[in-house]
Amino acid sequence: MDMKETVLEELKQIEEQKGVRVLLAVESGSRAWGFASPDSDYDVRFVYVRPATEYLRLDEPGDVIEWKQDAVLDINGWDIRKALKHFAHGNATLFEWSCSPIVYRTTPEWEKIMAEAKEYFSEKAAIHHYRGMAKKTWVEYLEGEEITYKKYFYALRPLLAAQYIERFHDIPPVQFVDLFRCMDLSKELRDAIDELLEKKKSATENEKHAHIPIIRDYIQKELTRQKDIADNTPDDRKSDCAPLNKCFLELVGLQSYGI
Repeated sequence: MDMKETVLEELKQIEEQKGVRVLLAVESGSRAWGFASPDSDYDVRFVYVRPATEYLRLDEPGDVIEWKQDAVLDINGWDIRKALKHFAHGNATLFEWSCSPIVYRTTPEWEKIMAEAKEYFSEKAAIHHYRGMAKKTWVEYLEGEEITYKKYFYALRPLLAAQYIERFHDIPPVQFVDLFRCMDLSKELRDAIDELLEKKKSATENEKHAHIPIIRDYIQKELTRQKDIADNTPDDRKSDCAPLNKCFLELVGLQSYGI
């Protein structure tokens, strides 16, 4: 059984045991970003919907299903109402899930939701998110004497995503190479990253290496520059949730009640 079949079987078990319906299931993390290590696990993220009556209970069930986390599979999902609330706030992670190049399952209902949700993409929220991801990686993993190659990419990718938004004013591509190819970087930096990509293909998750000065300097300078960009980007988050409310009511079959 290949990995897609394994994931689909897990999704089937989730639906049967949890009484939900999976609307979207994708790969997230390093495999979706395109720089997985040989020993990387599979980060499966999904969005699900419950029967309508579950949303009318006083003892409302949880909005997250944490299904499996082992050396191979990391599977968890969000309830559709949670997902729509986060779309309304311009949550960049959800937009990444929605644009993942590795899709295990999608549905017509999800495509309809995305037609509305994409209008809630917020440049300010996304730049803050990506700059925050890169900053966290820098502080936790890149200030020491040695680093893992993968952590360089955990800083480079979000910084390039923020640059993409700054330049194109749109949802950034998920895969690192797609971001990398369309950014205006110096030849020296581009060559260093190309070489790092090749080395990364054979390096394990925890293998330690010396810093690459040109890449480290770029990350450090971009963190400073992007703080100003994030702070000065106008707040473009939408306050009108009516289209997302309509999607939710139609999905759970409550629109005829005028709720």
